[in-house]
Amino acid sequence: MAMLTFDAYTTSSMSVRKNSAERTGLHRLFAAAVVSGQFRETLLRKPDEALANGYLGQAFKLTDQETFVIKSIRAENLTDFAQKVNQALKSV
Repeated sequence: MAMLTFDAYTTSSMSVRKNSAERTGLHRLFAAAVVSGQFRETLLRKPDEALANGYLGQAFKLTDQETFVIKSIRAENLTDFAQKVNQALKSV
């Protein structure tokens, strides 16, 4: 059985792979929000708490900018949250 990873969608460009590798913490954050309704609700309602507690005892390795963005965004659902995070990080 093949395992699909985020790297499956990267190009051969080293800069893209480096950027993808740097976003591992952000990928883990969204993966946790997808699989856990409780974590998702905490992330949407109390992002400071979600980041402080991590998921299953594991902290998310985020940049200062990613942390700031996650803590500042307010959204009603995960789709809206993800779109806002994406927009905010694109402008950085």
